[in-house]
Amino acid sequence: MEKILEVKNIEKYYGSKSNLTKAINNISFDVNKGEFLGIMGASGSGKTTLLNCIATIDRVTAGHIIIGDKDVTKLKGNNLNKFRREELGFIFQDFNLLDTLTCYENIALALTIQKVKAKEINDRVKAIAEKLEIKDVLKKYPYQVSGGQKQRVASARAIITNPKLVLADEPTGALDSKSARQLLENFEYLNEKFQATILMVTHDAFTASYANRILFIKDGKIFNELIKGDDTRKEFFEKIIEVQTLLGGDLNDVI
Repeated sequence: MEKILEVKNIEKYYGSKSNLTKAINNISFDVNKGEFLGIMGASGSGKTTLLNCIATIDRVTAGHIIIGDKDVTKLKGNNLNKFRREELGFIFQDFNLLDTLTCYENIALALTIQKVKAKEINDRVKAIAEKLEIKDVLKKYPYQVSGGQKQRVASARAIITNPKLVLADEPTGALDSKSARQLLENFEYLNEKFQATILMVTHDAFTASYANRILFIKDGKIFNELIKGDDTRKEFFEKIIEVQTLLGGDLNDVI
């Protein structure tokens, strides 16, 4: 299988020599094309720091992160900005759509920045809008459409550039249960129909149960791994709860 992400012995320290905090402690793992990987852990476990390093928002202290065929720990300046813009997709809790742009323009923005020709932009936006069933909202502004439609517009924007990796940090954290379920079903759709490779950080067992594989982080290290396999989502959810209990987390935080 094609490897999309290779995390090799990464470490991340914060602070000075007299007050050093090791947020990530020698973590290694791979993600194959088309995987939907969840990363779980209690607050302060290092899961968001790990995501930020993979997203090139933060830099590792040691080790290497390879996305596609590029070692992102070595990229700097314009090369790093170009990589982030073209090879990564981001899905945020609050969508981060621009209210001054139509839904079409929000989706097309990344392609416009890449100086893709207008006809190709138009063809690609219409194709992805049709698959995500949002063709009828393309001319509307974000404040004129429903929460579910905003989610789909944001998802279309995240994958319009055919990124190597789509990243989501606590994507359901600010959503009600109905909106959260819609977003997670949308992730499933992106993963199954577009073969999008998704890496999602969450503390919530219900959210994590939509992934195909989960890494549990504790004290900056990988504590455990679960693979969904042939389990139903309910069976996978129950296994996640079991590991969460071993981690010592408060079940009220994850149910």
